[in-house]
Amino acid sequence: MRAYLVTSHDTPPEVTEVADPVPGPGEVALAIEACALNFADLLMIKGSYQDTPALPFAPGMEVCGTVTARGPGVNAPAIGTRVAVFGGAGGLAEMGCFPAERCVPVPEGMPSDIAAAFIVAYSTSHVALTHKARLKPGERLVVLGAAGGVGLTAVELGAKMGAEVVAVARGAEKLDLARDRGAAHVIDAEDPDLRGTIKALGGADVVYDAVGGDAFKAAFRATNADARILVIGFASGEVPQVKANHLLVKNVDLLGMYWGGYLRSKPLVITDSIATLFQMYGRGELRPHVSHRLPLDRVAEGLELMRARRSTGKVVIEMR
Repeated sequence: MRAYLVTSHDTPPEVTEVADPVPGPGEVALAIEACALNFADLLMIKGSYQDTPALPFAPGMEVCGTVTARGPGVNAPAIGTRVAVFGGAGGLAEMGCFPAERCVPVPEGMPSDIAAAFIVAYSTSHVALTHKARLKPGERLVVLGAAGGVGLTAVELGAKMGAEVVAVARGAEKLDLARDRGAAHVIDAEDPDLRGTIKALGGADVVYDAVGGDAFKAAFRATNADARILVIGFASGEVPQVKANHLLVKNVDLLGMYWGGYLRSKPLVITDSIATLFQMYGRGELRPHVSHRLPLDRVAEGLELMRARRSTGKVVIEMR
């Protein structure tokens, strides 16, 4: 089979022929149909992600595929079942082995590219807004990086939860997309007075930040009393530093949100979230957005689209 293989953190990965994988205890083998890219894949390739696998490895955190074999001790899902799974890595390949317990049967009628792009982005925002921030109807939710893979789902879910969503993104096309997904207000990320613009709208009750850097600093200064700030990621490349005493002034809660951590500490939170989201999709309540679909030999192009912030929603690699 072919795989996009990382053999060194100092040289670019390449599509390489490797042996077909064999599922071990608790695993299933999948014929992978689609793999969604995530910002974490860029960090893994550099060796700077908190869950970077040992070399050599194929990145690719979430996939959709069909079960072709089951390892020892695995009774489900059945061979031939089409599933989506967050495997953490290994998805940028024509085949892969993943924990059977994480495999979720794909709803009938859901295309493979949408299924691959669905779990991490939607469940990250769903868990962040419901379980962590406990977003309430009528609250003002400021989403930084609002047209990105997770940001756009935060806009969509926040609006469906009854929040007044303020979407911050770069450029008219991305702002129009956020507005289409339910944003009540849009702000260009290049606004020289982002803090002042958010304050003029009434300030932020909840901030959803997948960007970090200057955007975080501006949104932090625009928070209302008892605000909650969700720290999702650092697409800007800058991890903001917060002085603890500044949290006291307005009783602000700073909430770290690492979706993958719940798979280990509280897996039921993730299971319940995914079940709820698939039900919402089945009722036609969610509209996943994939801006680019590329073949395996163009993974580097897809990663660059993400790194340069030229994509919206998700970028998906299709194997067949």
